[in-house]
Amino acid sequence: MTSTLTAVPWSGPVDLPLGGELDVQAACGLMHVHGRRFGRPTPLAVDYASIVAGELSATGTRALELARLRGAPVRVATTSVAQAALLAVAQYLAAATADEPVGPFAVGGPPFVSADGVAFELEAPEAEAWRRFWTALRADPRAVARSWRPFADRFATATCPLPPELTGAAARLPVHLLERTAAVTGMTLVRVAHRALDHLPPYRLVELPGASVPAVPVPRGPLPLSGLVVLESTRRVQGPLAGHLLGQLGATVVRVEPPGGDPTRVASPLTCPSSGPVSARFHALNRGKQVVEVDLGTVAGRHELLDLAAGADVFLHDWAPGEAERWSLRARDVARARPGVVYAHASGWGGELGDRPPVGTDFVVQAHAGVPPSLMTVLEVFAGVVCAQGVVAALVRRVREGAGQAVSASLLSAAARLNARAARRCTAPLAVPVCTDLAALAADPRFARAVVRDGCAMPAPCWEFA
Repeated sequence: MTSTLTAVPWSGPVDLPLGGELDVQAACGLMHVHGRRFGRPTPLAVDYASIVAGELSATGTRALELARLRGAPVRVATTSVAQAALLAVAQYLAAATADEPVGPFAVGGPPFVSADGVAFELEAPEAEAWRRFWTALRADPRAVARSWRPFADRFATATCPLPPELTGAAARLPVHLLERTAAVTGMTLVRVAHRALDHLPPYRLVELPGASVPAVPVPRGPLPLSGLVVLESTRRVQGPLAGHLLGQLGATVVRVEPPGGDPTRVASPLTCPSSGPVSARFHALNRGKQVVEVDLGTVAGRHELLDLAAGADVFLHDWAPGEAERWSLRARDVARARPGVVYAHASGWGGELGDRPPVGTDFVVQAHAGVPPSLMTVLEVFAGVVCAQGVVAALVRRVREGAGQAVSASLLSAAARLNARAARRCTAPLAVPVCTDLAALAADPRFARAVVRDGCAMPAPCWEFA
């Protein structure tokens, strides 16, 4: 029997008559979250849910191919545009249904504009760099002090209400002087591109040299990746989401965290699943993963990681440029410990900006690549989906060619993929009510099959396999 992935419907398990992209964005919370910075539900400027659903569909197709190669009786996979939309708002949905209240959300957000009319985005590695930059621009110190928290929280809130004193200070200088100030104060400043970058592949696969690959085990469960182990050392959204999706495909995911655990485990708001109190946003991306604490800053810790990798099929990390080399944990190093490993690196810029790129986070990469701006983590989510697809493609190639594979994916390559698929805009009229409350969405019986609850509400798995 031939493995198939059915056509991608709009509604899937959501019991609403969704007839197009705008219906999905309205009903599933995308308009609500994206519109927080504007104070009203606002559609994204691209058919984002449809584009994400297309990548989920492609990943499901590759997963079915892998299942067939492994001798698994999995033949059909289904997903939907509504499930893609719910995946995109997963962290916001979890936060809205956590044990601690969130909101209300004040209106506002970059990009900034210079005196010569150039729009730009900023990123700060820490509060002190933020203070130095604005102090150098002679901004009001009180405004600078109260602006750091909304700026740092914009990844979680999808809004960034900054004092007008800051935007005014930026508007007094031409962009070349602002760039010079950013460079000497430790800030990252990226100009908003006028043309969309759309020519990069979504990910790259390279065969790893080494010993022959051990036979891939026949799945011990009903999902395509059952019996495979993913070792993950990641943070933020892109890498954890990729591991989360590989877990939905059946893999056992082992998460490596520093001694004492990932600091974002305790980020507000907290929820309390059966495993104990944890950040709702963290839980939305890491639920169900096994955890081991390893100090990668020590030689003993790095040896421990290689011991763990020796029992894994996939090693996934999102370390900063140079860290894998400094720690001797490059693809070839891990491949010596585990012949046939799929070594995946999820980064901000890939290799496109050289060995010393600027800080690569969602909003500055959006600006550089010319992605229609959003304070939702649209690139982190999309890049996680694309990275997971690359890993599954590498596993297929591993079985076919009998060699380990290195996978490179990045926010920038995901941005190019998003831009390349954003040429057409769905204009079907809105036919359903607009969600303005994610907690109400989670309680709506029409979403009962699309949402699960474990301390907080989260999207159900993106695929169903039969």
